[in-house]
Amino acid sequence: MQLPQGMAYALLAGVAPVFGLYSSFYPVLIYFIFGTSKHISIGTFAVISVMLGGVTERLAPDSNFMIWDNMTNVSVLDVLARDAERMRVATAVTFLTGLFQILLGLVHFGFVVTYLSEPLVRGYTTGAAIHVIVSQLKYTFGFSPLRYSGPLSLIYTVLEICYLIPQTNIGTLVVSIVAIIGLILAKELNSYLSKKIPVPIPVELLGITIATLISWQVNLQEKYGVDVVGEIPSGLQPPVFPPPSLFSQVIGDAFALSVVGYGIAISLGRIFALKYGYKVDSNQELIALGLSNSIGAVFQCFAVSCSMSRSMVQESTGGKTQVAGALSAVVILFITLWIGALFEDLPKAMLAAIIYVNLHGMMKQFMDIPALWRSNKTDMVIWVATFLLTLLLNPDLGLAASIGFSMLTVIFRTQLPKYSKLGQVPNTEIYKPLQDYPQVREVPGILIFRSSATLYFANAEMYQDALDKMERELEEHEKDVASIQVDAEPDPSLPRAIILDLSPVNFLDTVGVKTLRGIVKDYGQVGVEVALASCQSGVVDNLRTGNFTNDKATSRLFATVHDAVLHFQSERKHVSEVITATHF
Repeated sequence: MQLPQGMAYALLAGVAPVFGLYSSFYPVLIYFIFGTSKHISIGTFAVISVMLGGVTERLAPDSNFMIWDNMTNVSVLDVLARDAERMRVATAVTFLTGLFQILLGLVHFGFVVTYLSEPLVRGYTTGAAIHVIVSQLKYTFGFSPLRYSGPLSLIYTVLEICYLIPQTNIGTLVVSIVAIIGLILAKELNSYLSKKIPVPIPVELLGITIATLISWQVNLQEKYGVDVVGEIPSGLQPPVFPPPSLFSQVIGDAFALSVVGYGIAISLGRIFALKYGYKVDSNQELIALGLSNSIGAVFQCFAVSCSMSRSMVQESTGGKTQVAGALSAVVILFITLWIGALFEDLPKAMLAAIIYVNLHGMMKQFMDIPALWRSNKTDMVIWVATFLLTLLLNPDLGLAASIGFSMLTVIFRTQLPKYSKLGQVPNTEIYKPLQDYPQVREVPGILIFRSSATLYFANAEMYQDALDKMERELEEHEKDVASIQVDAEPDPSLPRAIILDLSPVNFLDTVGVKTLRGIVKDYGQVGVEVALASCQSGVVDNLRTGNFTNDKATSRLFATVHDAVLHFQSERKHVSEVITATHF
């Protein structure tokens, strides 16, 4: 699978297919030494390749390499010069990608992947898969559309392809259709025979072999104008340091690639680690991927990550360590040194067909939408928004916009938390929301209030409004909190104390501390005591630095809600005894 996918994904990256072979060799060996996952298959990956292709085609467009042909009096494309420049761009991006990953790993920044939630990753990869498909249509139909870059470039490209449909090369289209149908049927056969044969049929390898033989025998390029891979030089390239002059132009793209590549690899690595009972070191994975990319770039490789399809095959065929990847690299080395030239007649339409068929798993991710609608509508909105942003803004800007949108949903959810009035589970020290549990009983004269989110500037005002509303409901009077009167014998139906359960609050900013101080002060002026319960240590520190915990306020902090309830109940009992004694 490394051979056909390496050559196919090189087309996505905008470079010659032979560089896909190099990218299936050097990075695999480096990860074999430094990686911690035993099962993932490192190498070329469609999403990473299409992101890289957007950079190479932006900085080295075809229009920069048109030369005048004196024989035909028309401008022709200098393919060799274009491919050489695109490879320079690709190695510069890949080197910086690896450098970012190494630096992030050294500063223990592996947690960055936590910002890539599963709905975001799946929506993103689905959107990127659409970019991949559109980018390969030129090889399916046999024409050369104009290259567009920037936001909405996908829309412009689709319109351009629709305009060029009449110019379709019939021979190329026939090769594409036959290849796609053949690959689909062969993969279905593989699935049917999966339990009957120990090793899956190497469908893609057989496909490119058969396609190459037919192309060579029939001479598809000369007779029907079918575009083929072309020259594949034997041997390995000498090391060349990527051009530093390009670094400033690709630094943003490199960072996006470093995050996406790592996110995909660590996500799949953790799945296998959980399944087989071992741990994957997220920071070491960053370093391993970074070394694979940065060192690989010096040897003419483009950015790599891990492939789900290859990893699943590697696991299902008994691969239990990265020795399996190292062996595949040795096979790739053999092909590169001696028999790579045999694939020079391979139609590019066949490689495009391999890409289409390998993306069918990502297309199935559209079924996430109805599933998320039933389970979590916010996650569904994140999935759809990420998909649309990736489509419209391209994979690089789309990723940044999607992460920003995902962060906004978190902020919105903290701004609109669920506010609850707690009651006591009879004969226990447990307090639960009254509206959720019918067996819970309200504590007479005490309002126990809890918010489901932390308390900070974005929701502080709503926190106080919700508390005031619940306090007024408990009073059963239509008058403001400030109008509460303190009597010698308080009406037992009125709250004489408020307990704020702060267990969900993991930090307080200055606005949050100020809000709590205001609540204590305002209610204290009308005879209602306020206590804070179940404060986390960080919250206590915030209160202390915010000058909340003076001698008087310290008595308002309780370890648990039950401690606060017992305190107020004993206080009320003492007051009642004093009043009774006074009457006598």
